[in-house]
Amino acid sequence: MENTENTPKKVMLSGIQPSGDLHLGNYLGAIKNWAERAEQYDCFYFMADMHTITVRQNPADLRRRTVEQLAQYIACGLDPERNTLFIQSHVHQHAELGWILNCYTMFGELSRMTQFKDKAARHQENVNGGLFTYPCLMAADILLYQPDYVPVGEDQKQHVELTRNIVQRFNGIYGEVFKMPEPFIPKAGARVMGLSAPDTKMSKSVPEGCVFLMEPEEDIRRKFKRAVTDSDTERCVHYDPERKPGVSNLMTIYSAVTGRSYDEIEKEFEGQGYGVFKPAVGEAVIETLRPIREETRRLLKDKAYLESVYRAGAEKASYVAEKTLRKVYKKIGFVQR
Repeated sequence: MENTENTPKKVMLSGIQPSGDLHLGNYLGAIKNWAERAEQYDCFYFMADMHTITVRQNPADLRRRTVEQLAQYIACGLDPERNTLFIQSHVHQHAELGWILNCYTMFGELSRMTQFKDKAARHQENVNGGLFTYPCLMAADILLYQPDYVPVGEDQKQHVELTRNIVQRFNGIYGEVFKMPEPFIPKAGARVMGLSAPDTKMSKSVPEGCVFLMEPEEDIRRKFKRAVTDSDTERCVHYDPERKPGVSNLMTIYSAVTGRSYDEIEKEFEGQGYGVFKPAVGEAVIETLRPIREETRRLLKDKAYLESVYRAGAEKASYVAEKTLRKVYKKIGFVQR
């Protein structure tokens, strides 16, 4: 039997922008899975506040959402004793390495980033340099901690591939400086689509189809009752993402919050139609989110505790990040501080 007691844990890292309130897609697609990984991995999770300012933010709202997101992380099961939780802007090494990686990333590579094209189209009045180069900051976020895995959705795989290209280029010049990170695609149940548009991922930019973690229960009920289903004549609860995307999305959500398989869900609602199924999904989601909302509210009243969490998190993150940054500075020829 292999002795793993003294084997260091593999490192995993991820972050979410506090540009809006966390929603059901964030929870089921990412945070719920993060909480289950603390046994196996040394996990770093951060509030990506530096990334949010590529789009104009209200300063007071950004401060509030950043702390609320930390409270929600903890309420969703991310124990600060077992995970490193920190605010990105509190660890200055992110900005420093981000600038260096700008100088090792090609213009053509950044031009091909689909998320830049999408965001530039949505914010035509503010297509700033940060919006174009933020994949370099994202690469710095990752590489500072030398992680083995980066949990990403399908839409972020392109950024991890760019990070891998940067690693290959940098290491090719200076030797083995950065560890090559692998994208970690979560197992099934994670891709939650919008309730009003089941052909696109659930997003805070479409609030009528998005269920927020802190949303009042009556609003959640209303959104599920109005959820888009399908125009088929059968109106049966059956999993078929191609022909029945709306119902299949609701089944994905119901399966994720109850643990039931698609076959079990089909049997449960056999002959009952969408009018029964949609409210049932809403109630299951409400029951899942209720303890998260209650714990978040409790934590937000304890500002001293939350401050102690993000201070301790930044201290540990800075310690790890500085080791990588010093190595980079030495390799590229900067005079050591």
